[in-house]
Amino acid sequence: MESNYRYFNRDISWLSFNHRVLMEAADPTVPLYERIHFIAIYSSNLEEYYKVRVAEHKAVARGGYSEDMTQDEAAELIARITDEVNRQLEDRIGIFQHSILPELRRNRIVFYQSRQDVEPAHDKFIVNYFREEIFPYLQPVPVSRTRVKVFLRADRLYLCTRLIRKDNGATEYYIMKLPYSKVPRFVELPMLDGYYYLMYMEDIIKTNIGMMFPGYEVDCSYCCKISRDADVMVDDAPTDEVMVEQLKEKVKRRKIGAVSRFVYDRNMPTDFLNYLTDAFGISPDELVPGDKHLNLEDLAKLPNPNPNLIKSSKPVPMKLECLGKKQNVMKYVAKHDLLLHYPYHSFDHFLHFLYEAVHDRSVDEIMITQYRVAPHSEVINTLIAAAQNGKRVTVFVELKARFDEENNLATAERMRRAGIHIIYSMKGLKVHAKVALVLRRSKDGKPKTSYAYISTGNFNEKTATVYADTAIVTSNAEVVDDLHTLFGLLRREVNEPEFRHLLVPRFNLLPRLMKLLEFEKAEALAGRKAYIILKMNALQDPAMIDELYRASQAGVKIDLIVRGICCLIPGQPYSRNIRITRIVDGYLEHARVWYFHHGGEQLVFLGSPDWMKRNLYRRIEAVTPILDSDLKQEILDMLHIQLADNRKAVWVDAELRNVYKKNDEKPVQAQRTFFEYLRTKNR
Repeated sequence: MESNYRYFNRDISWLSFNHRVLMEAADPTVPLYERIHFIAIYSSNLEEYYKVRVAEHKAVARGGYSEDMTQDEAAELIARITDEVNRQLEDRIGIFQHSILPELRRNRIVFYQSRQDVEPAHDKFIVNYFREEIFPYLQPVPVSRTRVKVFLRADRLYLCTRLIRKDNGATEYYIMKLPYSKVPRFVELPMLDGYYYLMYMEDIIKTNIGMMFPGYEVDCSYCCKISRDADVMVDDAPTDEVMVEQLKEKVKRRKIGAVSRFVYDRNMPTDFLNYLTDAFGISPDELVPGDKHLNLEDLAKLPNPNPNLIKSSKPVPMKLECLGKKQNVMKYVAKHDLLLHYPYHSFDHFLHFLYEAVHDRSVDEIMITQYRVAPHSEVINTLIAAAQNGKRVTVFVELKARFDEENNLATAERMRRAGIHIIYSMKGLKVHAKVALVLRRSKDGKPKTSYAYISTGNFNEKTATVYADTAIVTSNAEVVDDLHTLFGLLRREVNEPEFRHLLVPRFNLLPRLMKLLEFEKAEALAGRKAYIILKMNALQDPAMIDELYRASQAGVKIDLIVRGICCLIPGQPYSRNIRITRIVDGYLEHARVWYFHHGGEQLVFLGSPDWMKRNLYRRIEAVTPILDSDLKQEILDMLHIQLADNRKAVWVDAELRNVYKKNDEKPVQAQRTFFEYLRTKNR
């Protein structure tokens, strides 16, 4: 019965995904520095999680409003999160101490973890480095329970020190911000006997901190940090100008948001911790014990001093031979749809597509959405060049892209000054579609072959090297018209759009999905083959999960490839025909691709939305069917390769565990296998 349907909690499911990231750090088949990088990714993910999700739940637990849970439910969830995070942090410490550090040493890199590890031959260097490079930037501030409280900035690492006065034995506490903007976090020390040496900057400070406090005995020092509520909610504003000002103000306030956690070295004595929490006004539910070295997302920048140690084994993105020596995208797409798989294919193809639009005299207008923009973006530079070359350029900039608000504001202002027409966030909606349109006209104003670009990923040349996304470029007139209609909606020129091929939430996406699911159910009930593959980043919407449960009960075979949040529970009577695959490897699986057997017609779609409430009901997204039979098969081949992965793929089981698919069959590592598939096809 429907009333018996159950779901994984969204936040606990996300923690299961992040633990899968951490599992890569423990995998000895992964290159060493990539393993270190996975610890950095795990830590960075957890930071954002606390800034947004945990901060939101803590606000509810304190009496704030939520339509999803009560105050008691929020408090119970926070306790579950804390238990799971603490368990995972034990795993992280163990992986780093017992696997990563010994492997570094085997590669002749010694990473000092404490003063006791330091070779006597390095003592003089450490003292001199402290005096000359670090000491000038340190500003210790006294910590007191009675005087004005010290304000701790979010995400900054602080060193807290307990001192004993030599004259009267009084205890005093000081705190200082570590000067990472002035000094590298990881300091390279002189080589000894063929070994390279690294040391944390904070350990160098701890070793020499007595120099800063004459007349005191240094009792102990420990690091700590604060995470603050970083969610930015922008109210609907009457004009774009008001919205921009609101956003600027709220981004500033992010730095002083409510505390969501206080992370501290778990070796800190209880009385030391109690003093700090009292002095800073930290409540017990905000305490999160960490390991000795915090902010491990910085490990992404760990130096590799050994030139013989390979940091990465990722292949170089390939150029498509079908585009010819001049890489002419428009010429090819005028006759054939083009499928691009990043980062296996070079993002230069999209940049070249824009270059062609800049210099093609027939191009009248370029329209594009921007959600997350790369620093010093070549995409933005090319759009500016198009405007300067007399093209009409329209860019929809989503200001509400979390943690990219400031960058998007600055980029939008730069484009506006260059003559580009900027459209900002829509009232009550976030625009998440990743689409571009190039319109061409002849000299007499008649339409010529135009081009639509629809992607699962952002127009960001930086993330295109690490996010596995899929995009299609087509000159299909009906798809071009649909995309033109979508931009009309973004321009506030169309209120009730009609689409022939594109699927857009709030208009035709959900009705179309319901029909596709109903068709598969009917096929299964009639005893015919019924099969669905859904690849996405997150599956959370209960209504759509219920539809999948019902399809499973009808006999439809369903394979889910879900990288992150998945609230559907497998292994239940109502989900016995559903399997959940999760893949974590060198690239971040980011594509959203859906396949329906549909009586042998084999319908394939790609686009920007996950199956979350926010994507399906509160965003503008774009999904396109793949109409070319060869490209349809290419995507289906990709999905089958991923389902066959028995190296980096796991099953997500009914207990939210990541269970490796490893078996004795022929090894399949989907990302490597798919790269070879595409390389063979390219030849």
